[in-house]
Amino acid sequence: MESFIQLRKGRTPRRIHRDLDGLKDDEMGRSGFTGRTAHLYRRNDPTAYRVEGTLRSVDVRTGELRPSDLDDPDGEPLLLFSNPDCRISLSRRRVAAPFHVRNVDGDELWFVHRGHGHVETEFGRLPYRPGDYVYLPKSTTYRQVPEDDAHLLVIEAREEFRVPEAGVLGRHFPYDSSLVTVPEAEAFDDDGRAEYEVRLRHSGGRTSLFYPHHPLDVEGWKGDNFPFTFNIDDYDVITSETVHLPPTVHLFMQATGVYVMHFLPRPVEAAPGAERMPWYHRNVDYDEVAFYHGGSVFGVQMPEGLISHAPQGIHHGVPERARERSRRQHDVDQRVEWKVISIDTRQRLVPSEAILSAVQAEVSPEVQI
Repeated sequence: MESFIQLRKGRTPRRIHRDLDGLKDDEMGRSGFTGRTAHLYRRNDPTAYRVEGTLRSVDVRTGELRPSDLDDPDGEPLLLFSNPDCRISLSRRRVAAPFHVRNVDGDELWFVHRGHGHVETEFGRLPYRPGDYVYLPKSTTYRQVPEDDAHLLVIEAREEFRVPEAGVLGRHFPYDSSLVTVPEAEAFDDDGRAEYEVRLRHSGGRTSLFYPHHPLDVEGWKGDNFPFTFNIDDYDVITSETVHLPPTVHLFMQATGVYVMHFLPRPVEAAPGAERMPWYHRNVDYDEVAFYHGGSVFGVQMPEGLISHAPQGIHHGVPERARERSRRQHDVDQRVEWKVISIDTRQRLVPSEAILSAVQAEVSPEVQI
C-alpha cells in the first residue's frame, strides 16, 4: 500500500537527512526504501544493542575462508548465504577447472574482487579482471581458466537477471550498455581426452554429463541471450548536492527477489547541514549483504574482502562517532572513495555453516554501512 499523505509529529528536522541538531535519524522503509517510509528522530543510537538468538548481523572476512576450489582443481565454490530466490557463494580458484559447469537452476552473476583470467563458454572466450561483473545466463556451459589467484563473489538467481528499466535519465544511464564485453564465437578443439565432464549445478544433489567431444564446439551464434562482462569503473555514479541518495539509485541488475547494486567513488553532499553517511535504518522488507571491494571513506580504509549481512528489520548503520567526524570535516572532506557491492534480497537469507563458524565477534564500526 502506498499513501500520498505525509505526516509530521513532534520535533523533526525541516528536511529529510538534514540539520539533525543532535537527533539520531532512523529510517524504517518498506519495499527497499521505495515505498512507505517512517523517519524516526531518536535521542539515542538505535544500533547500540546486545543480541541473543539466531537473527543477527554477521561480518566475515572472505579472504580467510577456504572454498574447496582454492586448493583442489576438482573443488567447488563455498556457499555463504541462501534463500529460495538466490545463493551467494565464494570462489577462490587458482588453476583451471578440469571440468565444465552448467547451472540448470538459474543465472549466475560473478563479481571479480581479485584475479585475472577468462571464462570459456559456448559463446566464446570471455576475459575478466578485478571490478568485473561476469554474467552467465542459465544453462550456459562454461569453464573458468584463471591466470592468477581468483577471488569471486558468485550470485545465483532462480529467475533471470535483467537490467533496471530506463528512468528519467534515459537508457544510457547509469551505465552505457555498449560498454559490456561480449565473447566472439570460438569452437574449442578437443585436447585428446576420452570424455569431457559437464557438471550440472543444481540444488538437491550432483549430476554430471560426459561427452565424447569438447562441449564448447560452437562455430557461431546469434540472439539476445548471451554472457558478458561489465566493469564497475565504467558505471556512471548518480549524485546529489543536497541529500544522501538511497542505494537503489545505484542498481545494476535485478532478478525476482534479488537486487545487485553498489556504492562507488563520488563527490560528497556539499549542502550545509546535509548528512553524508547512510542514516540508521531498518530495511523492513529486504535482507542486505555488503561486499567490500576496497577504497576508503574520509581516510578510513575499507576492509577489503569483508562480507556483511544485515537481516531485514534489524537496525544497522555507521556509528555516531563516524557521523560526528563527518560533520566536523564538512568543509575538508570532498569525496568518498568506497567500492562496495550490495545485494538486497526479498526473502530472508540463511547463513551457511561456513559463515556461522567464521563469524567475527567484532568489526571496525567505522565501515559498517
